[in-house]
Amino acid sequence: FLTDYFQKKLIKPVLTKKTAFLISVVLVLEILFLFLLFQYIEEIIWYALGILIFDIFTPLIISIIVLIFQPLAVLGRNQIIRMAKEKRAQFKELLVIGITGSYGKTSTKEFLATILSEKFKVLKTLEHQNSEVGISRCILNDLKPEHEIFIVEMGAYNRGGIKLLCDIARPKIGVITGINEQHLSTFGSLENIIKGKYELIESLPEDGLSIFNGDNEYCFELYKKTLIKKRVYSLQSSISGLPSDIWAYNIRAEKDFITFKMTAGDEMVDFRVSLLGSHNISNILAAVCCARELGMTLEEISRACQKIESWQSGIQLKRGRHPPTVLHGINIFDATYSANPDGVISHLEYLKIWPGKKVIIMPCLIELGSSSKEVHRRIGEKIGEVCNLAIITTKERFEEIKEGAIGRGMNSENILFIENPKKIFEKIKVFCKEGDVVLLESRLPNQLIQQLLR
Repeated sequence: FLTDYFQKKLIKPVLTKKTAFLISVVLVLEILFLFLLFQYIEEIIWYALGILIFDIFTPLIISIIVLIFQPLAVLGRNQIIRMAKEKRAQFKELLVIGITGSYGKTSTKEFLATILSEKFKVLKTLEHQNSEVGISRCILNDLKPEHEIFIVEMGAYNRGGIKLLCDIARPKIGVITGINEQHLSTFGSLENIIKGKYELIESLPEDGLSIFNGDNEYCFELYKKTLIKKRVYSLQSSISGLPSDIWAYNIRAEKDFITFKMTAGDEMVDFRVSLLGSHNISNILAAVCCARELGMTLEEISRACQKIESWQSGIQLKRGRHPPTVLHGINIFDATYSANPDGVISHLEYLKIWPGKKVIIMPCLIELGSSSKEVHRRIGEKIGEVCNLAIITTKERFEEIKEGAIGRGMNSENILFIENPKKIFEKIKVFCKEGDVVLLESRLPNQLIQQLLR
């Protein structure tokens, strides 16, 4: 652990108020303990033994402190939720849009907020505010009388989680962006994930509106069984014989933008959006479908989409400021905000547009449960199809990734397991030249990202 720490291979955790409080309490107890030892113990050997005993029992002490304060933490959480519900109830005319899914919910929230802000006063949940406490704090701190629409990203790790969020926010419109194996280990089964996401639709009022991704088989099955007002978006005009309410076609993806035509009813409009990769169109469709139901025309929406920026999709092109002899002119794509199987594969597909050698640096994905081996093998196959070099920073499913990549013809010598950021950086310096592409996926050590971009 200490070796990893000093070599900066570990990802720095976020210092929350709770962890800061816990550290403070432990430090105070340790100082008090040392003071008492100094007062009553004279022999140095017993003094050293006392310090050793305290060190051994520190994990137990921390556990006891957590247990003691856990009831207070629960009370505080429940109080925040209760206050948020009370405040939300005061906003009778507020339209709340809930967005959930295994992937695409953050991008859809960002796109929709940009579009609707052209016509309405919009509030959205901020980064990482997709839990009951995060949403409650957003309501308490940010919701104002002038807001007309509140867009809420909803995340959950088990059944009942989305329902709790709906009880707080009370959405009238619900969007499910897609369902896959993400968080399978916490939900227990794919069936539980599907039922968990559908809690959003079940929580809508009778006059509510549900919106589904018709290109995702699980979403489409939910669409077919839904009885309240519903809409489906797709990359095709019909799905299994059922017409799409809105769809996109004539898709063209360039390095730094995408163009396509969109049709809804008797409207047909050209779109040009500054996003990286055609996979973003699905989330744009979700946002457009919702905005159109709120009275905006496709022409208005198309103009609003010109204000969308690449960071809103979770992947950004960044170029380092190194001198000509170090990583000069290498294109670095930062997709470290979050990762899921569909996102990784979509980002790899996007790299095909770029000339030069292609490199991916990523850890193995987590919370995939029993599907983990197959998912990583599938990711490996895509890596083998697209990349010239793959550096995997964790070992849990490295062999499955390697197996998949080799199966698609990739040289085994170019599929590496490296934890140390410095060694990764040195490998990139040797392997890459101007015009090559490096994709950074999922959570990676800050030191590595800073080295590549400085």
